[in-house]
Amino acid sequence: MRLKTSLLKEPKHKELVSCVGWTTADELYSCSEDHQILKWNLLTNETGLVVRLPDDMYPVDLHWFPKTVGAKKQTQPEISALTSTDGKFHLVSKMGRIEKSVEAHKGAVLAGRWNYDGTALITAGEDGQIKIWSKSGMLRSTLVSQGCPVYSVAWGPDSDRILYTSRRQLIIKPLQPSTKVIQVWDSFGRLLHSSTSQDYPITSLSWAPDGEVFAVGSFNTLRLCDKTGWSYALEKPNTGSVFNLAWSADGTQLAGACGNGHVIFAHLVEQHWEWKNFSITLTKRRTMQVRNVQNDAVDVLEFRDRVIKASLAFDHLVVATSLQCYVYNSRNWNTPLIFDLKEGTVSLMLQAEKHFLLVDGSGLYTFSYEGRLISSPKFLGMRADVLNAQAVSLSNDTIAIRDKSDEKVILFFDAMTGKPLSDGKPLTHKLEVLEIALDQCGPSTERKIALIDKNRDLYLTSVHHLGKEPKICKIGSMVHSMAWNDSANILCGIQDIQFTVWYYPSVVFTDKELLPRTIYLKDGSEFSHAPHILSYVGTKVTLRQGDGSLVYSSVPLYSTLLHEYSTSARWEDALRLCRFAKDQSLWACLAGMAMANRDLNTAEMAYAAIGELPRVQYINFIKEQPSKESSLAHMLMFSGHVQEAEATLLQSGLIYQAIQVNIDLFNWNRALELAVKHKTHVDTVLAYRGKFLQTFGRKETNKRFLQYSEGVEVDWEKIQAKIEMELFKEREKAANTSVRGSVASRHL
Repeated sequence: MRLKTSLLKEPKHKELVSCVGWTTADELYSCSEDHQILKWNLLTNETGLVVRLPDDMYPVDLHWFPKTVGAKKQTQPEISALTSTDGKFHLVSKMGRIEKSVEAHKGAVLAGRWNYDGTALITAGEDGQIKIWSKSGMLRSTLVSQGCPVYSVAWGPDSDRILYTSRRQLIIKPLQPSTKVIQVWDSFGRLLHSSTSQDYPITSLSWAPDGEVFAVGSFNTLRLCDKTGWSYALEKPNTGSVFNLAWSADGTQLAGACGNGHVIFAHLVEQHWEWKNFSITLTKRRTMQVRNVQNDAVDVLEFRDRVIKASLAFDHLVVATSLQCYVYNSRNWNTPLIFDLKEGTVSLMLQAEKHFLLVDGSGLYTFSYEGRLISSPKFLGMRADVLNAQAVSLSNDTIAIRDKSDEKVILFFDAMTGKPLSDGKPLTHKLEVLEIALDQCGPSTERKIALIDKNRDLYLTSVHHLGKEPKICKIGSMVHSMAWNDSANILCGIQDIQFTVWYYPSVVFTDKELLPRTIYLKDGSEFSHAPHILSYVGTKVTLRQGDGSLVYSSVPLYSTLLHEYSTSARWEDALRLCRFAKDQSLWACLAGMAMANRDLNTAEMAYAAIGELPRVQYINFIKEQPSKESSLAHMLMFSGHVQEAEATLLQSGLIYQAIQVNIDLFNWNRALELAVKHKTHVDTVLAYRGKFLQTFGRKETNKRFLQYSEGVEVDWEKIQAKIEMELFKEREKAANTSVRGSVASRHL
């Protein structure tokens, strides 16, 4: 990716240009110390004088009123805030008429910014003060008074805090007076990036609207940088110092205010996308080149309008221009499906196997690859403009969104209807969530979501809770980046200094002690500082290193094949694969998969292969159970689901088995409670309790047990006879059920 710049031969302004501001994606206003405001039309390449300012008025900063105010949209902003060196800010119309001038500061007003919904204007002055004003220019409050000039100020995404400069520090100050001031570099107090010293002082910096890149201006220098700090491209235009930079709303164009009277324009080109054997490059604003690396075939894609966003995955290329969306199938690049966009500025694009998601200024939209609108999820307080790839995830059946108002909360929506899942109850984590990712394979009822929280711990949980409290399991720590595989539910991540692959992360719900055995580790020394995972397709993982270079790492194919065999219940093939590969991590994965799918024979062999003899014995115990219900309950016990196991037995009328489960787990109070409630086996509970206490040389102190032991006789022979009778009845009931089932099947 780089910036393609353009400059006129002769500058339109006679003095240095102090500020620039976009009204639309093709219209720009510039202010200069020659007291002129010029309007630039990029479609017609025309430049015209809007107004000549008074001779004593030198503009410093310009910010147009936001396009979206609450739920209402303006086609384009009608008024701007213009600050000047005389201590005033001015509300200026598009025609150049000064609607109002307000005495704001002593000395120059160095910055003026509208908040995101246009309800307030903030100004920062040479006098060290920061003030908030109403839309009409009435003073609301003075937030800051310090002994040094405030050179820059910015609103937080929710307009509830500000960021401003104070000598060598950046300070975040909440608007609520009771909240303490925190001096930080990012919202968690970490320095994200520090560049090397530049040749000249940095005079301007501006983030693109989607937050993925930023531009830096200096003397005869324009640099494009990734959000992590490394540089995409460096341009050396003849501009003097670039005093101000502004991105267009769609994030495709950049304008700079130059010290020699020029206004420099730049647009993004040479963006690059890869998927399997296809490589796609944006060669011009309206042109893409598709290359098939297998046969070196090249296709050129032309668009009517400039390309704003594109995504290539799951054999489809989706391209959003300023007015339309194009959907290409990788088997045919000649006939795209085209549909119009309601809002042209697409800020985020995500793909799943069956559909894709577009995010623009007005909301989220799920489309099929045939161009049909499937759903449009909405929730209270939704701010589509602040959503990014870390806060939104898409699968074939689910959309997950981290709530901006409370970053501990994750909302789930049905991708087909847009309605909330799990009765509308969101998932609430104990800490703020930094990144979320839904797995891409398997049925919707087994959908899992991985999340990284503020402590950089990696957790896994199910999307569907079925009315129960969600079980959130920690599977990793110090995880900086993650990605799911496109064809199997395998998760990879950068964990501390290692590249880690969780072959079967869902094993944590079946047998969590197997989790460390199902992990593939690769030394991270081949990667530079802070690599970021871009994609995990097939067996290839693509990573972006801290210096911007791309590196690739491969994952053994066996784990993907094992997932395929497990999904299709081909257990014999799975066993043959593990025997061939002779890899303990594959055997551990197979053991977990077989238990999750209740294939006890395969699970027994897999556990035996990794030397887990106690589990092999328990599996044999499960096999010997007199009924399917008992077997199912003990399989649930195997995975640690005690309450579900007990509920299964009680529902099947197996009271003794439910009591015995609690006795085996030493849940004495629950065992006695069940025995008393169902008026059976009270003596059994008392007998086992007495034997337990006798083993440890203890006396009974529990009042309930003392109460019932007075009136109940404990006779081990009678108890054993009762247990034998219970097991006999259970076997008989199971046999009758199977006979009735076989007779019914014959009739059918």
